[in-house]
Amino acid sequence: MQEAALSVDRLTVRFRTLRGEVKAVTDVSLSLPRGGVLAVVGESGSGKSVTARAIMGLVTSDNATVSAEGLSLAGRNLLTMTPEERQTLRGSAISLVFQDALSALNPVLTVGSQLAEPFRIHQGLSRRDARDRAVDLLRRVRIPSAERRINDYPHQFSGGMRQRLLIAVGIALNPEVLIADEPTTALDVTVQAQILDLLDELRRDLDMAILLITHDLGVVARLAEDVAVMYAGRIVETAPAERLFARPAHPYTSALFASAPRISAAAALKPIGGSPPDLVAPPQGCAFHPRCSRRSALCVAQRPPLMPTGAGLAVACHHPRNTEDGGRIDAG
Repeated sequence: MQEAALSVDRLTVRFRTLRGEVKAVTDVSLSLPRGGVLAVVGESGSGKSVTARAIMGLVTSDNATVSAEGLSLAGRNLLTMTPEERQTLRGSAISLVFQDALSALNPVLTVGSQLAEPFRIHQGLSRRDARDRAVDLLRRVRIPSAERRINDYPHQFSGGMRQRLLIAVGIALNPEVLIADEPTTALDVTVQAQILDLLDELRRDLDMAILLITHDLGVVARLAEDVAVMYAGRIVETAPAERLFARPAHPYTSALFASAPRISAAAALKPIGGSPPDLVAPPQGCAFHPRCSRRSALCVAQRPPLMPTGAGLAVACHHPRNTEDGGRIDAG
């Protein structure tokens, strides 16, 4: 069996606050194959971005506690590394593309300075050589007039172009894993499609695995091969993307699809009733049961474990949907 590019086993993240302990992420396990695309989807506040930052080793505040039974990057055990050793891997072996490009880019430095930095820090290149590599990066992510625009500042680029700049920073050193956190937020659909096509092209050219963090099911349908659905800090369903769109098993996954706009849908959207749970004091039993139409007394009393149901399939539900009923769901 091929070694996974990224393997996460029972990752848990807690934050101590004045209100109590926030259970942001609980027992999250993921496996991302080399060259593959795994999407982590869910509502805002479900724990997706915290998971990504914990994998990167960026959850370092004094009130945070991060633990895991296993965390490896292409066979390298991240749990046994010092913070300094993990820092050397960021950018070179694993990179993170943030969702807000304008905030992630330094407004007082030219894009050339920011793109050249990984080459100077990790590879020790001279200013001239690092600048040449930065120009090549701009060309790779299809920024026109790269030689001239290398001297521009982030505010001189459009939203789509700034997102390309973040992707350029992320792929500069050919990482084995790229974590893309909501890479198409606030972009119009045409630019969104261009960004997704660019990510897919770079993945194939660089043999790079992508962990895609998103709440947009259209993005999942276009790029992802496998999907993990998160709710209240836990994974509640995993499946290959095509199977998930055809037959979602968990009621939360079904509710996500029902609430998404679809061109072919004649019926009105069906929003998910209620609100996401308070992660300081989550509901007893299944966290989704206050919003679930399939709930029973068992759901209120006992939290369902994430149970395998087939090859690449798993669901955490006492009453999962019969995988043989219902038709395909249109995400377009």
